[in-house]
Amino acid sequence: MPAINEVTNLEIESNIAVLTLNSPPVNALSANVREGLHVGVKQAIEDEDTKAIVLICEGRTFIAGADITEFGQAPKGPSLFEVQDMIEDSPKPVISAIHGTALGGGLEVALTCHYRIAVPSARCGLPEVNLGLLPGAGGTQRLPRIVGAQKALQMVTSGQHVPAKQCLEMGLVDELANEENLLADAIKFATTIVEEKRPLVKVRDNEENIKADKGNDTLFTDFRKSIARRTRGFLAPEYNIQCIEAAVNKSFEEGLKVERDLFTKLVTGTQSAAQRYVFFSERQVNKIPDIPRETEVSEINSVGVIGAGTMGGGISMNFANVGIPVTIVEQNQERLDKGLAVIRKNYENTANKGRISMEDVETRMGLITGELSVESLNTQDLIIEAVFENMKLKKEIFNKLDGIAKQGAILASNTSALNVNEIAAETKRPEDVIGLHFFSPANVMRLLEIVRGEKTSKSVVASSMSIAKRIGKIAAVVGVCPGFVGNRILAQRQREANKLILEGALPWDIDDALFDFGFPMGPFAMSDLAGLDIGWSKETSKGETLRDVLCEAGRLGQKSGKGFYLYDENRVKSPDPEVEAIIRDFAEARQIRLRDISKEEILERCLYPMINEGFKILEEGMAIRASDIDIVWINGYGWPVYEGGPMFYGSLVGFDKVLDWLNKMEKELGPEFAPSPYLEKVVKENINIFA
Repeated sequence: MPAINEVTNLEIESNIAVLTLNSPPVNALSANVREGLHVGVKQAIEDEDTKAIVLICEGRTFIAGADITEFGQAPKGPSLFEVQDMIEDSPKPVISAIHGTALGGGLEVALTCHYRIAVPSARCGLPEVNLGLLPGAGGTQRLPRIVGAQKALQMVTSGQHVPAKQCLEMGLVDELANEENLLADAIKFATTIVEEKRPLVKVRDNEENIKADKGNDTLFTDFRKSIARRTRGFLAPEYNIQCIEAAVNKSFEEGLKVERDLFTKLVTGTQSAAQRYVFFSERQVNKIPDIPRETEVSEINSVGVIGAGTMGGGISMNFANVGIPVTIVEQNQERLDKGLAVIRKNYENTANKGRISMEDVETRMGLITGELSVESLNTQDLIIEAVFENMKLKKEIFNKLDGIAKQGAILASNTSALNVNEIAAETKRPEDVIGLHFFSPANVMRLLEIVRGEKTSKSVVASSMSIAKRIGKIAAVVGVCPGFVGNRILAQRQREANKLILEGALPWDIDDALFDFGFPMGPFAMSDLAGLDIGWSKETSKGETLRDVLCEAGRLGQKSGKGFYLYDENRVKSPDPEVEAIIRDFAEARQIRLRDISKEEILERCLYPMINEGFKILEEGMAIRASDIDIVWINGYGWPVYEGGPMFYGSLVGFDKVLDWLNKMEKELGPEFAPSPYLEKVVKENINIFA
């Protein structure tokens, strides 16, 4: 038979029709693929010599999901439901042959086939929840009918990719093929099905795996509780649960209607729009417009880290985790031993949770060497300075490194705010100097701000991006300015939060507003966690700021049992009337009149200046794209994914509304609210900053 279209081919082998999809890169369910499936199955059904149909894909994977670029566009060709009906109602057995991944719509197609065979390396899953969605083509109704409600709940709310062997055990696939002979084994399996006259198994008709849970409200109540912390604020997990409930308690057709109704609500809502935006933004952030793909990338096989404190230790773990040897340098043996002990303890804690083995602990610790002299860093490919934020000290270190590090070594500073160009100027090779701003805890946080100095070479930027990917970080290239992108925007929120508590809002009012918005914690809980005495001096303190007063009263944060909050022995916080009294006394002494402040005003005061600062950053070229700013804030500061980051959130609010608010605040409260000229231009000319 001839090819059906440019992505689909149908051939007959020993009375078995082989329908092959080839739509790179991941055989997504585009209009062409759906048309090829629909026409191909129809032709195979109509062919008198065909006894069964094998659906298989070329390339690196089976159908890996829907084509999300089609979301929001007018539908073309046959719908996915029409394709599924054609497969499921086929009078001849249809067998899906799975390699790579069968995800989302891909698995939903496979679930309408009568049988499934997969290679051992294959994985199956319904990850739509990660895009703020639910499976919209029967996945939530068919999956529990194969694997039961409990496993289905776990799969649809986590988006996990289940290995083929586990899929076989739970009945999601019927047979495993030889890794190298999927097509041959699939044809053989199809032939066996025909010869043995096995039934045409329709998953939709299987009630056996769900009947025990009909009316079992406790199952769903307990499951909701078990994921509540992880899914706080997200709509999609709850809607997925409601769909599984419908699968268990309603007929297939009724459940399908629930699924489609809830899918429509999600796909047209702002949460899914934000999560899809973040999905694409995380891929876009890797693209640096002026750095060609062929730019030379240095191989990094050894790393030096200066400083064995919290940051230095965490940074070192990233490299040891992927098998790269690390040399940590500290000033004295006591600090070095303490730093290495903390690293070991972190690894052992991870092992105790079952995430790595004790053998892994020893392997990784064996890759980390402690030294007391920077002269030991004369052979490393990458050297990262991770001492405290003191420009004089950093300059001294880089001046010294310039005479020690081998030619071609990348010299990086972990500074969170200082001028990388000034640091680079201390060397005779500023082209090799870059900022690598890890976020604390560095072995956990995904974000890495790559600070590109004015003389940093393209090769060093490209090499930094490459090693970031290798150690599992999401890297964003930013320019040199105070605070770079993340901390520069954070300063706006901190300024307004600190002003608000002297206008009438209490610390917990502000924290609660931001927590309810979706942040993991508010600014005052964060200050208590970090320690209010960071940068504070008892000797020079004169009670000029509220922080001075709190620190002078011994309220240093969690470590002293009290800061803005009061803490119990388990470090559980509670509002403290003493702090409220301190704030009122402080305000009264300065003749500040306190007033009632609404949650809405708190959010506007804390968030809108951040959006404005983002526009200033874009105008100055300190970030490449608006979406890069959002990626920094989602991965480094806990901005809720379902709000898309400060710039995307600004678009949801309306940039015109943000501009009007800033103009009003500038008149009422002062020049710090002056709108960015670029924001004014965007509103006036209706510019799409995400294009």
